[in-house]
Amino acid sequence: MSTSPKSASALTAPRGNLYRAAIVGAASLKGKEVAEMLNERNFPAVDVRLLDDDESLGQLEALGDEISFIQAVRTEQFENVDFTFFASDIASTRQSWKRARDAGSALIDLSAALEDEPGATVRSLWVERERGQVLPLELQPGPCITAHPASVALALLLLRARKAGAVRRAVATVFEPASERGQKGMDELHQQTVNLLSFQPLPKDIYDAQVAFNMIPRYGQKTQPALDSIEARILRHYQKIAGGDAPNLSLLLAQAPIFHGYAVALSLEMGHAVVPSALSDALTGDRVAIPNAEEDVPSNVSAAGQADILLSVKEDSAQPNSFWLWAAIDNLRISAIGAVECAESMTAARPIGKIQ
Repeated sequence: MSTSPKSASALTAPRGNLYRAAIVGAASLKGKEVAEMLNERNFPAVDVRLLDDDESLGQLEALGDEISFIQAVRTEQFENVDFTFFASDIASTRQSWKRARDAGSALIDLSAALEDEPGATVRSLWVERERGQVLPLELQPGPCITAHPASVALALLLLRARKAGAVRRAVATVFEPASERGQKGMDELHQQTVNLLSFQPLPKDIYDAQVAFNMIPRYGQKTQPALDSIEARILRHYQKIAGGDAPNLSLLLAQAPIFHGYAVALSLEMGHAVVPSALSDALTGDRVAIPNAEEDVPSNVSAAGQADILLSVKEDSAQPNSFWLWAAIDNLRISAIGAVECAESMTAARPIGKIQ
């Protein structure tokens, strides 16, 4: 099996204070974003192994300034790997995670497949910092489940809204993009759009429903995971990361005919009158940006490539003490940042090399 010059030399080079990492699902949209984020944040890795299924073997991927090959997910690929990122779908994660665990690797799961495994923790470092929460260091931690990006945005906004006053009611509608279903989901949305405009039958392998030029609250019966289960995951992750004293949240998830980026409409009813500027000031800060009048309004398009939650705040003219928040986020980027930050937080308690 061919490897990049960087990977080949790294296997024999002294490690010093550097780690080895692997990305399972490296050819996926999330996997590519994780690889980019490892490089962007200068994660201390001497070797990053790009692994995926047979369909992607030999595919070239950029890894910083180097080009690397996608390799097969084999047991030996996890030897001496300190951190393994699972960026594929639920089924692929379940097929290979035990091999990484048994090899001594710390596990960072972007698919939420390992959420119910013993010791698993749903985490968002953004929200932990907002809460002033410091988790104890563990020498052998369970799987780190990166919180769903929509739950991260909702938790951060609702925790900050409390600084302006008590939140009596919070209701959110979240619009899901095709990129959450990976490249195949985006391709099917594209092909449905083309076929509709040319009066051809629609492909429905991914969604089992029409998503082009349409908005739906559930997929067809053949699609797994169901949209209802993703909605439940967002709400569950929100409750886990925001804490028991966070505002209660009502949530509806809809599949939108957009390729990339979440949009969120969040209605807040405050316990007493709040000046709009006071709420905006409470919400703005690290990882939350409110564009000024000269900038584009928040949208899934303007959020692409951004590491912040883009936000606008508007008074609800029909309800007293109420506001509408409109937010947009780059789902892949926020997921990747959450995964790499989770690994960074684990380095303090992890010696270099395999842990028995």
